[in-house]
Amino acid sequence: MASADVRDDLRHLLNEWDPIGVADLAPDEYDCLVVPILTRLRRGADRAELRQFLLQELTGHFGLSNPYDVDGMTDRLTAWWASTRPVA
Repeated sequence: MASADVRDDLRHLLNEWDPIGVADLAPDEYDCLVVPILTRLRRGADRAELRQFLLQELTGHFGLSNPYDVDGMTDRLTAWWASTRPVA
């Protein structure tokens, strides 16, 4: 999968998740997460690291006190990333 396709797919996943409820009005709201998530995934980050990153971003950057479905999104990211990797 081409790099732009991977970024677009990840953006779509983040907008579907939409933890602050603004994706319909601001479809680029979560773009700030795309490169950091991809960097972690490409480096081989495990589920715990991804979960921690999402929690940190939702509470620190987006200001949520009760982050929405972080575990579910972590699972989706992990499964999505596994599906983008070529079979050896």
